[in-house]
Amino acid sequence: MRKHFVLTAAAAALLANSAWAGRGDDGHVNIIYWQAASILNPYLSGGTKDVESSSMIIEPLGRYDENGNLVAWLAEEIPTVANGGVAEDLTSITWNLKKGIKWSDGSDFTADDVVFTAEYCMDPNGGCQQETKFADVDKVEALDSHTVKITFSVAKPFPYGPFTGGESPIIQKAQFMDCMGPKAPTCTEQNFGPHGTGPFRVTEFRANDVISMEANPHYRDPDKPAFATLTFKGGGDAASAARAVLETGEFDYAWNLQIDPSILSEMASAGKGNVVSAFGTGVERMMVNLTNPSSELGDKRSTVDGGPHPFLTDATVRRALSLAIDRETLAAVGYGDAGKPTCNVLPAPAIYASTANDECLVQNIDLANQLLDEAGWMPGSDGVREKDGVRLSILYQTSTNAVRQDTQALVKQWWGDIGVETELRNIDAAVFFGGDQSSPDTFQKFYADIEMYTNLFNGTDPEAYMNNWTCGEIPSPENNWLGGNMPRYCNPAYDDLAAQLAKTAAIEDRATIAKQMNDMLMQEGAMIPLVHRGRVSAHGNSLGGVKLNTWDSELWNVADWHRVK
Repeated sequence: MRKHFVLTAAAAALLANSAWAGRGDDGHVNIIYWQAASILNPYLSGGTKDVESSSMIIEPLGRYDENGNLVAWLAEEIPTVANGGVAEDLTSITWNLKKGIKWSDGSDFTADDVVFTAEYCMDPNGGCQQETKFADVDKVEALDSHTVKITFSVAKPFPYGPFTGGESPIIQKAQFMDCMGPKAPTCTEQNFGPHGTGPFRVTEFRANDVISMEANPHYRDPDKPAFATLTFKGGGDAASAARAVLETGEFDYAWNLQIDPSILSEMASAGKGNVVSAFGTGVERMMVNLTNPSSELGDKRSTVDGGPHPFLTDATVRRALSLAIDRETLAAVGYGDAGKPTCNVLPAPAIYASTANDECLVQNIDLANQLLDEAGWMPGSDGVREKDGVRLSILYQTSTNAVRQDTQALVKQWWGDIGVETELRNIDAAVFFGGDQSSPDTFQKFYADIEMYTNLFNGTDPEAYMNNWTCGEIPSPENNWLGGNMPRYCNPAYDDLAAQLAKTAAIEDRATIAKQMNDMLMQEGAMIPLVHRGRVSAHGNSLGGVKLNTWDSELWNVADWHRVK
């Protein structure tokens, strides 16, 4: 009898809690990303801050959870060969969409929206930033109102590029149908205020500043989200963002706290919030411009048509620049326990991590000088090396951030030790990562010799990520300066490996090929990796439900966030 009483009381308590947890009952939540959002359409931006801010509004069919597992989102289940969703010959995948899902304007979400999204990104004149997600897609068709079949031109052992993860969400056909091809970047209303299936919808968007949102009244779970309204504030710097959560309590969540670890620890001691971190695939790296960034080239500046870089196309110079860097110091000073020296652009998952490039783990100024001497780069009267009238003088740019500026200062000193002159430049993050085609200061245009930032990829499979450095992904005026190949690297042998990876099934074989691609990029000096970074964010003590996710958007489960009572 007593047991029955206890169970009844527990059930009553659950019912009571359930009644409290209604949509919007927890009021308002404040999020701060010190890199402000510039657009809410990840198909037109490679900036993480744009991908993550839009992830609360528009959603994919499947995404990755906090453990890297692929989970169904707008689909009934993840298609596999075992459940019949992936063809036995691996040339197609069929997604069954959940029924009853509405867009935030109240209309039905259907297979036509999914098909349209593929057409939008695959339009050759649109300059889609996520085009590598659709590699080898032959056609996408609606078999009925809630079934979508993707057919590949080759057997595709990993068929989850399109429509999985925060970088490949579904956009509404009715809203974007007049925004195809060259019109895509001109559709301001759509790009700043997309209708979505996610837990929130936009009420006001101010580019590079703030986004105001409200709970989507048509969201599929009637009890979510717990917050009625949301502010996504951008701008400032990482330290101010951390302080706003950990010391003043002004904000509930702060992203990407790239600040001195000792300062962050001191802030956390105030007791108002928690620092959360985890390692994924993020690497702070230098991109090496293999094309000529001279302003004298006009429209051909930093393009393949403008010709090769006057000295960074010399492999010896690139190797010497890398050898001169003390990565242990950079990791310790800038990241503490959240950073590890790395010589790879693909550091994780562990099966993909190469050891073939470990030479760079130890700084070697003497060897760097010896290599430059042997290559004929000799010091001039001012100590700067030169050869055939070309000086080793570098413009080195990155986004404005205290850790990055500290890194720049240290690197400038080390490069000075090998006779390389360095001019430092930093650009507001919202502009640098903003993708504004009219701006000369974006990381895609790359009007500098070296640029530095962190990049990573959704999920645990690197195929789409490694495709970023194929020849077809070079940003240029012809593709609206979109594409992920910032070094302008083009090697048919690399493209062949990318094609081979696309049709390779066994995980061990995929790892072998991916490591070969990584090693090719590293040993040819297209990039100079620095630090394998863990994600570091913070949330206030009163914010519940946060599950830090390094494999997808950090805001992936914002529908489950709630106020701790």
